[in-house]
Amino acid sequence: MENSNPLNFPWLLQMAWRDSRRNRSRLLLFISSIIIGISALVAIYSFGDNLRKDIDEQAATLIGADLVISTNKIPAAKTVQFLYSLGKERSEERSFASMIYFPKSKGTRLVNIRALQGNFPYYGKLETTPKEAGANFRHEKEALVEKTLMLQFNAQVGDSIKVGEVTFRIAGILDKAPGQTGLSTSIAPVVYIPLKYLNQTGLAQKGSRINYKFYYQYNQSVNVEKLVKRIEKRLEKEGLDHDTIESQKEQTGRSFADLTRFLSLVSFIALLLGCIGVASAIHIYMREKIATIAILRCLGVKGKQAFLIYLIQIAGIGLIGSLLGAIIGTIVQQVLPLVLKDLLPVEISNDISWVAILQGVGLGLIISILFALLSLISIRNISPLNTLRLSYEHLSLFKDRLKGLVYLLILLFIFIFSYFQLTSWIKAAYFTLGVVFSFAVLSALAWLVINLVKRFFPSSFSYVWRQGLANLFRPNNQTLILIVSIGLGTTFICTLFFIQDILLKRVTLSASGNQPNMVLFDIQPNQKKDIANLTREKQLPIIQEVPIVTMRVEEINGLTAADVRKDSTLQISPRAFNSELRVTFRDSLTSSEKITEGKWSGNIAKDGTVYISLEEGYAERTHIKIGDKMVFNVQGALIPAVVGSFREVDWNRIQTNFRVVFPKGVLEDAPQFHVLITRVPSTEASVAFQQAVVQRFPNVSIIDLDLVLSVLDEILNKIGFVIRFMAAFSILTGLIVLVASVLISKYQRIQESVLLRTLGASRKQILFITALEYFFLGALASLTGIFLSFISSWALAKYSFETEFHPELLPAFIIFLLVSALTVAIGLINSRGILNKPPLEVLRRDV
Repeated sequence: MENSNPLNFPWLLQMAWRDSRRNRSRLLLFISSIIIGISALVAIYSFGDNLRKDIDEQAATLIGADLVISTNKIPAAKTVQFLYSLGKERSEERSFASMIYFPKSKGTRLVNIRALQGNFPYYGKLETTPKEAGANFRHEKEALVEKTLMLQFNAQVGDSIKVGEVTFRIAGILDKAPGQTGLSTSIAPVVYIPLKYLNQTGLAQKGSRINYKFYYQYNQSVNVEKLVKRIEKRLEKEGLDHDTIESQKEQTGRSFADLTRFLSLVSFIALLLGCIGVASAIHIYMREKIATIAILRCLGVKGKQAFLIYLIQIAGIGLIGSLLGAIIGTIVQQVLPLVLKDLLPVEISNDISWVAILQGVGLGLIISILFALLSLISIRNISPLNTLRLSYEHLSLFKDRLKGLVYLLILLFIFIFSYFQLTSWIKAAYFTLGVVFSFAVLSALAWLVINLVKRFFPSSFSYVWRQGLANLFRPNNQTLILIVSIGLGTTFICTLFFIQDILLKRVTLSASGNQPNMVLFDIQPNQKKDIANLTREKQLPIIQEVPIVTMRVEEINGLTAADVRKDSTLQISPRAFNSELRVTFRDSLTSSEKITEGKWSGNIAKDGTVYISLEEGYAERTHIKIGDKMVFNVQGALIPAVVGSFREVDWNRIQTNFRVVFPKGVLEDAPQFHVLITRVPSTEASVAFQQAVVQRFPNVSIIDLDLVLSVLDEILNKIGFVIRFMAAFSILTGLIVLVASVLISKYQRIQESVLLRTLGASRKQILFITALEYFFLGALASLTGIFLSFISSWALAKYSFETEFHPELLPAFIIFLLVSALTVAIGLINSRGILNKPPLEVLRRDV
């Protein structure tokens, strides 16, 4: 025998090949459950590689310039002088939300106005129809109107729009602008006008919320990053933000890295389901190979050699499965850019990523071996005496000390992989614990079912019922394997459904009863009374009328933003200084607020102290505590205050909510604008009211919440499609694991079915016995999976989405019925092949 050398690999390969001849179709079935998971991962990895490459290549067209400096407050004269000194090729843009009016159709819509001056963009272009409109509109009273707006109001090139007090001719249709995505244009369609006409529109008033941007182009000899470092302190001092091509690469890459990580995690869950299939399939396969291995041991093969023979066999078939998965994943990657195009600001290429393919194949091979080791590792302990044993009950195939090490390696693998997807040790630990908990619960249920049925066996039941129940605990029972695989598949499918339901409920706003559905903002103080009267004239209710003051945090406990950035040990978050705050002042709380800590008074204290109230989430994020002293900058005026209370705010309510609330008697004379909230009963009333407001008060912007809801619904449908597209891989894998697990069990039930037929059992009785067994397994597994999905969805709702969880029971019940029925159907289909042949023919086959 060619086994004198324990590591005679040619001989081991030859034996592995010979042994696999009659089992290759089954081995491929064993490994098929990871093919879908590998294909999903290869698709996402390829997509991620191409996305990173395309972001690097197209970052310049995303930003449109070498350097962008921006601010949301009017630059002081010194600041403007400084900005004009930076470079020779410069463009300016002022953007803000405003209503526009289409005289032809008499339609109105809230849009994002961009008043532009100069040759921006320097990289890429404003893609328009006709092509020359992108350059020509800048010189006359002309505008570029985003194509969805043109379609919505049936407008044509040459028609006019009214922006504030100025009427512009539509020079062209805006097809695409730098950094623009399909979703962004759905939320806020863009209209470009020349900057020189902005003042004539009357929209640039005191208190108007306008973003100022300055675009610069430099010669290739200028190192823009070094230039920014040199002027960074000045920019920070002036309250100016900046962006470069390099920073745009980082920001965009970071944003969409989160997307690819999420999709990778969904794919990884599909792969984990596939791993269950691998582990369960190899488990059964090796039990059937015990006699063969025992014979090899009698012929002088050592335990280590037997182990290596089957390890090579599994690794080979795992490699084939991984290659197939990589090929499918590469094909799927051609589709992903089409699915995700509305979410992305860049055009994604379909290049084949050999790195992604190698990662997928390597991962598939590791998983095949790692999860197969649970059964393979004990081959070393099979004795030649096993050839004489008739029962599998006392075999030590599943009792091996090294098995604990394999479990540890599997947990380590799951933890490390999830860490790379979640980039957080804590989140990776929670994810791993969740997987372990699910396995433990399902395994415990299987153990409980086996022991309870065995202990309290209903001897008085009819013959077929006794046989069906006995199959749950007999030797070669598949209770543990099927409950774990079916249960985990059901858990994931249900959790996906519940998460989607949670997300939909978070943005679904009721349009019934007295819920407000229209918000008017940018109302100037001298317009407040007239707009209120107009609202009443239209017989509409004034549900809420609120003043809003824009300010920045200047100091916290005497420390400025510069102090906090210099000393990272300070217990203050730099985020507190980063953005402008829009606050209000009043003497009472609204129905959507309640004090959770401290005390609230709507007036200045007797000693003159101004006690403010912070929203508790904002206070937690910025590390501000009760009693902290803060100084706010209101357009140059410094206002000291003390944190007196924290509030819990219901952000889902349709009304104005604020992170900071001041008492009365402080901000009345500060530059401010007002917001009015009302409810319109119909589309016709909404159109008439909007037209009246836009014509009389062109600076006032209107948010039609019914329109917002339809846009949100469109966005959610697109995002939901992406999630469902990727979830389909996991669901398909779960179904393959289910089918494979039940199909594999066919080989375990052949002898039992043949013996029953030999003893006189009818075809109908055997089918009923089989149906009972699979119904019990499918029902128990799916019920437990649904229960686990309730727990995981509740945890996600509470800790991730911070909302209540109210599961829909009807879909869960439908999933229960479908999984149970599918399990029974596959089990019965398995049995037909055996029942259609004479018992002797089946017994002659080498099963």
